Amino acid sequence: MRFAWGRLVFAGVVALLLVPGRAAFAAGDLKATLAKLDEAAASFHTLTADFEFDSIQTEPIYDKDVQKGVVHYKRAASVSQVGVHIALVNGQPVPKVIVCCQNSTVKLFEQKLNQVTTLTKLGQYESWFMLGFGASGVELASKWTITDAGTETINGIKTEKLELVAKDPAVRKNVPKVTLWMDLDRGISLKQVFDEGSGQQRICLYSNFRMNQAQPADAYTFKTDKTTTQITR
Repeated sequence: MRFAWGRLVFAGVVALLLVPGRAAFAAGDLKATLAKLDEAAASFHTLTADFEFDSIQTEPIYDKDVQKGVVHYKRAASVSQVGVHIALVNGQPVPKVIVCCQNSTVKLFEQKLNQVTTLTKLGQYESWFMLGFGASGVELASKWTITDAGTETINGIKTEKLELVAKDPAVRKNVPKVTLWMDLDRGISLKQVFDEGSGQQRICLYSNFRMNQAQPADAYTFKTDKTTTQITR
């Protein structure tokens, strides 16, 4: 399967911030769930987590790509940053870095090719980049139609299953639905499934959360040189 890095960014991914020690609301109470996210958003500054992104294709034939690495998030007022550092693709070292969202652009650095690809004019997709990472319930509800599908246990942890449908038709065309499994006690998403239509989906699993801790200097950047190829799309 081709490495659809644009879809990776849009799916970028969705884990909610770590806020321990708060009581869970009753299952299916969407209003209370969003209120809890409003409260948690005030505590969010940075988040680092390990990830596994499974891209699955079922039509016309089954195929699967597995990417693993570390993702960094930063939110200060209205300015958000995301740095996705891919280490392994299907078990092989294929270092790539995706950074966004300065000036509504996304940059992909492919280390082995020594190539940077820049996507511009992605304003309508900015809600994807920080989806669940410090976003309040008010922010989410403004861009998504949300359904609380009740509780489900993942790895022994009780989660609330939320189904999101983008209100923007252009976004909804690329990904018809997003499903989140959220640990409401800590305010984190343990799993997300992005339905990309046409028999394709991306399953995102996050673990080893580090909230509001020092992040590496290269969390949101990468090194290039005079020989680096630059492509703009």
